[in-house]
Amino acid sequence: MTSGQTFPTQGASPLSSTQPSKRCLFRKVLIDGGSALNLLFVGALKELGLRLADLTPSNSSFWGVVPGRASELLREITLPVQFGTTSNYRVKHIYFYVADFNTAYHAILGQLALAKFMAIPHYTYLVLKMPSPVGVLALWANLSIAYACETESLALAEATDLFIQMASMVANAKTLPTDMEIPELEPPRASAKSKEVKAVGLGLNDSSKTMKIGAHLDPK
Repeated sequence: MTSGQTFPTQGASPLSSTQPSKRCLFRKVLIDGGSALNLLFVGALKELGLRLADLTPSNSSFWGVVPGRASELLREITLPVQFGTTSNYRVKHIYFYVADFNTAYHAILGQLALAKFMAIPHYTYLVLKMPSPVGVLALWANLSIAYACETESLALAEATDLFIQMASMVANAKTLPTDMEIPELEPPRASAKSKEVKAVGLGLNDSSKTMKIGAHLDPK
């Protein structure tokens, strides 16, 4: 679900001294209640004005974003995330893994972020609700942005799947023996001997009535 809230915002983090150098409004944030990770992609990291040196190194990997293969994590970072506006908002410090590639989204918020905000996603209506100091904070997705992100994600998945299939074919081809006989593309041409013909009679009273057959064939 694509959200239209400020994400992340400036502010000190109790878990990390790193702060984004500027305030960013990210409209392409996927709310995924089935994900165990909160992911931030390198494109969003650059928009926040952060460098790789500002992040904690990570040796972990994860599955599910790039079809068919594991993705290496680049770094880890804790950032303040704000939902809502100045009249009604919530801010929490969220722990992110930073992936070394880009997708249709700036970030993915998973189970841990939803639990921290005590938020409930309603996927049918594309709305996210959470408690706030002044009541319920409800955030609706922008349908046009959501559709564009879904379309881009589908195209990326198809291209990635094709690339994986091609890589698999190349790997399989390298395992084939090199001394295999390559079949000819056309049947062997007839030899000169097979083209020799002879005349045989048709068994009629007229000896001039003959036909030609291969020289190696029996007249009978």
